Amino acid sequence: MRVLLTVQMETEKANKAIAGKTLEHTMKAVFDRIKPEAAYFGAKDGMRTGYVVFDLKEPSDIPSIAEPFFQELGAKLSFVPVMTFDEVGSGLRKLGSS
Repeated sequence: MRVLLTVQMETEKANKAIAGKTLEHTMKAVFDRIKPEAAYFGAKDGMRTGYVVFDLKEPSDIPSIAEPFFQELGAKLSFVPVMTFDEVGSGLRKLGSS
């Protein structure tokens, strides 16, 4: 299932990870496993935030994806199922045929 993972990094922990040069390593370690379709970064609610779209193969993968962000960055996370425009259209056609 395609999901949007939003990672809001706690400022103090992210500052330490940047100063200690571990932020990139933490992100890369997770990204190498989940192979994101897209990843964007910005600020939300005054916090460094990553928006990552990837295919979540098994819900049981969530802890191993989330823990590095929790432990290393004190992050707040959300996993939201998302669809492409074509997938929304397909779902709406199914709705109409019920």
